[in-house]
Amino acid sequence: MLAMPLLAFLVLLGLSVLGYIWNRQAAAALARRGERLHSLESFHGAYAFLTAFVPVTILLLVWLLAQGPVIDWLVMRSLPEAALTGADEGARQLILAEIKSIAGGRVFGTPEPWKVEAAERLLAIRAASGWALVSVVAVLAAALTLRARARVAPEFRARHRVERIVLWLMVACATVAIFVTIGIVASLMIETSRFFAKVPFTEFFFGLNWEPQIPLREDQIAAEGAFGWIPVIWGTLMITVIALVVAVPVGLMSAIYLNEFAPARLRAVAKPVLEILAGVPTVVYGFFAILVVAPALRTAGQGVGLDVSPNTALAAGSVMGIMLIPFISSFADDALSAVPQALRDGALGLGATRAEMMTTVLFPAAIPGIVGGVLLAVSRAIGETMIVVMAAGLIAKLTLNPLDSVTTVTVQIVTLLIGDTAFDNPKTLAAFALGMMLFVITLGINVLALRIVRKYREAYD
Repeated sequence: MLAMPLLAFLVLLGLSVLGYIWNRQAAAALARRGERLHSLESFHGAYAFLTAFVPVTILLLVWLLAQGPVIDWLVMRSLPEAALTGADEGARQLILAEIKSIAGGRVFGTPEPWKVEAAERLLAIRAASGWALVSVVAVLAAALTLRARARVAPEFRARHRVERIVLWLMVACATVAIFVTIGIVASLMIETSRFFAKVPFTEFFFGLNWEPQIPLREDQIAAEGAFGWIPVIWGTLMITVIALVVAVPVGLMSAIYLNEFAPARLRAVAKPVLEILAGVPTVVYGFFAILVVAPALRTAGQGVGLDVSPNTALAAGSVMGIMLIPFISSFADDALSAVPQALRDGALGLGATRAEMMTTVLFPAAIPGIVGGVLLAVSRAIGETMIVVMAAGLIAKLTLNPLDSVTTVTVQIVTLLIGDTAFDNPKTLAAFALGMMLFVITLGINVLALRIVRKYREAYD
């Protein structure tokens, strides 16, 4: 199914590159004849490339989005009336799924002849649609390339056209990002409102128990469930604080040392090695937490007479802090490097030591970038799932003991959304309520960070 769209894209890319080369050579030929061009040859080539590539790519995406529903409609419309008589929407979907399975070669038993015919018809329509896509793309791209070639002239403002196309592309990307954000927030709000229609508002925000259950039978009373989110958010905050206690000092100190005090050879080796930690998959950190850190904590706890749970907030938070060190270190190092050299020279010229210069001049001036790094670390810590699942546990507890097991918002969201539970019951809808609260908390952290950044940026600009 992907062969024909890929062929269409390759045809489009080839014609667009051909148009770029063709227009650039044509503009260069005009320049060699002594014509004074308004724009450089490269802008003429870029205009031809963008003129063909952008609109045809949009057409290709729209075609691929509409192709599936249109083909399904054509196949279902061609089925015998007797096959669809009395069939509701669910039965129609099952019939269509069986036809697609037959078309894909996954035949179970002996299907009815009309289903086999429908599968053959489906394959024929798909093939025709694929070749039609390739043909339309080739013809349209060739036409747009020829149109761009015809516009090559000394007075043609190719640079202005290219800049206008790029501007509209950037506006389109920004618009898509905005509408995606609005869609995410709207979906969360709608599902959250459905949850609060089933669960009291006060129970969710002020309840101290989190046991989301639903009755399996109408006469079952013991599975009403408890939806108080305080233990869940408390576990999230506890693990986040532990992670930041580990990551912030180590990350900042390593950034300060590598930026100002480390020899050039040591920095050239240590900084890439430190940043390798950012590329380690989180599941590897989870294995490290459950196989190394958690047993070490249990052994140490037994040595001093403490009762340590197999899954602890301290194990998950400390390993998560190790994961966050490169983020904070990298942002802090970039922020320190961005401080003007004049501030360094001025502080040293007034007699300050390098340590005094770092603590009184460089570090305060780099606060905006450092806050950005810490904010990124907080976002990663709040949104982390694998480490918590493997090292902290799944049971929500309202406890101050970091040696006990806790859970987080993201873990509960994953737990609530897996399985075959109906989508419109409180247990499933609780995941959206948790997601909405997590979104509000993250938004609050961003607003606070922006205020801090703005305050210090005004002081040191």
